[in-house]
Amino acid sequence: MTTLAPPPVPLVGSIKQLDRRYQAWFVDIWGVMHNGVHSYPRAVDAARAFRAEGGLVLLLSNSPRPSPGVQQQLRQLGVPDDAYDATVTSGDLTRDELGKQPGARVFHLGPERDRPIFLGLDIVLGDAEDADLVVCSGLFNDETESPEDYAPLLEALAARQLPMICANPDHRVERGHRLVYCAGALAAVFEGFGGNVVYAGKPYIPIYELALETVGDLAGRPLARDQVLAIGDGIHTDIAGATGFGIDAVYVASGLHVEKAASGEAALDGLNLAELFAGGKPPLAAMAGLAW
Repeated sequence: MTTLAPPPVPLVGSIKQLDRRYQAWFVDIWGVMHNGVHSYPRAVDAARAFRAEGGLVLLLSNSPRPSPGVQQQLRQLGVPDDAYDATVTSGDLTRDELGKQPGARVFHLGPERDRPIFLGLDIVLGDAEDADLVVCSGLFNDETESPEDYAPLLEALAARQLPMICANPDHRVERGHRLVYCAGALAAVFEGFGGNVVYAGKPYIPIYELALETVGDLAGRPLARDQVLAIGDGIHTDIAGATGFGIDAVYVASGLHVEKAASGEAALDGLNLAELFAGGKPPLAAMAGLAW
């Protein structure tokens, strides 16, 4: 019988325990800064402290909403403006993609609350039957539905060879103490039917390029990749995307991959870290929650 050896992923209680000092952080929002219901005060304090020492904090999100809407939501959930310097979202990148297709007839697969993604763009929203392409931002009702409910629609769209822009590559996120499905789960079903998907977000390179360009503009000079630290709770998005782009990463546990105790704390140890990162490039360190 063989056992998994723990990977070289130290478990740290403070981000200051890392030896290397960085000029900028790319911080995931949902799962690190808040859980969709309330903010994490220690994470907010850590971001503020890093900024107070001269660091740049860019919140990098797979949210399908453009940055202004995400920033408003952050305020409502208790993440203040002084906790970060800028945001880059999948919604921002989706708008860039749509800007390349003026006049396109678009079928929006997602909830009404995501419609700001289309504001001011030269596109025409319409029914699936008349569309040139699909923009998937999520399920119509992620509280009651699952990807299986969409299989007939997605199969029909794929049969027509309509391209899809996935405005949120996450498959699931933690909302309070529940996991809800996101657009990435629908895109995976669509691909299973032979559909072609452009993913606007993590772990794909374009969103990291945009984020690196943004912090370079803020710094007044280009930043090298080894000057940036990514912090996130998604193993297949935040961690895989950052390490694949050549950026150091810190894993923050959430209910997405790690079971939580009744206290809400994630139980992390060498064994489950070994299981989480078996077969993939491990992060620089792991934390139960972002803290200074």
